[in-house]
Formats: sequence, C-alpha cells, structure tokens
Amino acid sequence: MAVVVLLGLVGSLYADWDFRLISRRAEALYGPLGDGKRRIDSWQQLLEQHAESPERDKLQAVNRFFNAQLRFSDDQRIWRQADYWATPVEALRVGAGDCEDYAISKYFSLRHLGVPSDKLRITYVKALRLNQAHMVLTYYATPDSIPLVLDNLVGSILPASQRADLLPVYAFNGEGLWLAGARGAKPVGDSKRLSRWQDLLKKMQAEGFPVSE
Repeated sequence: MAVVVLLGLVGSLYADWDFRLISRRAEALYGPLGDGKRRIDSWQQLLEQHAESPERDKLQAVNRFFNAQLRFSDDQRIWRQADYWATPVEALRVGAGDCEDYAISKYFSLRHLGVPSDKLRITYVKALRLNQAHMVLTYYATPDSIPLVLDNLVGSILPASQRADLLPVYAFNGEGLWLAGARGAKPVGDSKRLSRWQDLLKKMQAEGFPVSE
C-alpha cells in the first residue's frame, strides 16, 4: 500500500496544489515560515505564470527561480546532517540548499508544469573541477537527444556535450533508475531502490501535496 501511495504522489503532479494547505502543513511540521512564506508564494506565482508557457520557457524560468531563491549551503550547516534531501518547501522555507535540493525542486516544479517524467532525470555526477559529488537536473527533448543540464553551479542551461566538467554516475526520476556507462545510461530498476527518494515523497505527502490512489 505504501508503494502505491508513493507512486500516486509522483503520478499526481499534474493535479492542482493547494498552497494554503501546504503552507499550513509546513508551519505545523517545521514552525513559522518567516521569509520562507514570501519565497513559497513566489513559487506559486511562478507555476501559475508559466502553466501554458512553451516547454523551453518553463525550463528557463524554473532554473532561474531556484538558482536565485536558494543560497548554496551544505547539509551539515542547514540540517545538522551529513546528507539530507529537502523538499522544495523545506528548501524555500530556509532559503538555502545544496545541489540535490536545487535539482529536486526544479524536478517537481517542471513535473507540475506538465513536463513528462521521461524527459527529466535527477542526475548524480562528479564535478571534475571541484573534485566532488554533485547533482543536477537533466532534460531530454527526445529519448535519444543530448540532455540539457539545469545546474546551480552554472546559470545557463547548456547541453551535456558542453559540460565536460561533469561526469555522470547515475540518474533517476519518479519511475526509473539508470547507471552511466560508456555506451550511455543503462536502466537498472526503479527509484524505489533509493531510500532517500522514498523518504522525500513521504515528506511531500505530509506537507499536503496531492496523492492519487
């Protein structure tokens, strides 16, 4: 049953989001929103303004928004944990996040705006210049196209072929999990294998995001 509910959350991203409910739930879960309320309201406005925009405009708007609204900081400083995947509401409440929080927030925003899940993957990479793990959101216009990279390190959305500084390791979305290889990404199962992803979906459900049975 739990798996059905979690998959329902991913499948219901086209449904309306009740931001009054979401804000009330967030305050009950996390405490006063403070300046986070303004950021969450701005997120709602962004989604409303771009509901009918062309897909590329949605990518640009969402990428710009989260890169501007979130200050980069590591999980230890924000959450007092070594590795924590925040929901978009959590990240906007504090106005900060690390690389996976940017990628997660962009993913759910674009899914809500109607971008199909098979065009989006949250991609774990090695940032070669920084010599550290990093996470970005990638967008595939077609299954065989070179993906575009939405990144908090580089403001411009560039094709992966122009991001030689990133080495893909694995990628996932609401339906699948892929491992990078010399011949391209290889499907290796679904995202239920990622416990942090499942925990993230449960938190979003608690925050009031709609669930389809």
